[in-house]
Amino acid sequence: MEERTIPVVEEQAEPRTARHPTGVVRVRTRVRERLQPVETVLDTETVEVLRVPQDRFVEAPVPDRVEGDTLIVTVVEEVAVVETRLRVVEEVHITRRHQRAEVCDQVPLRRQEVVVDRKPA
Repeated sequence: MEERTIPVVEEQAEPRTARHPTGVVRVRTRVRERLQPVETVLDTETVEVLRVPQDRFVEAPVPDRVEGDTLIVTVVEEVAVVETRLRVVEEVHITRRHQRAEVCDQVPLRRQEVVVDRKPA
């Protein structure tokens, strides 16, 4: 009798993954805008400058002074007569005026939204 060798073969499974499109997804954004009323208090300040001519002599420089809401700056010059004296040339009156007003304004506010569209393959 003759000897024979019979090969024995065994199969093995090796799992693999593959991509198969099942659909398409499109993602997009859009911006929506709305007006939002905003109320606030607005403070303003104005300055009024008034120059008041003067013509009087003083013994010494005159310091700045405040009368009510007005700052008064005295401008002097030296003049030579027989002696040097100070003469007030003018006064500069600086007055601050305060105003307060409530204002309402429309402010645009933007909001981004995401839209997802799905389409089967």
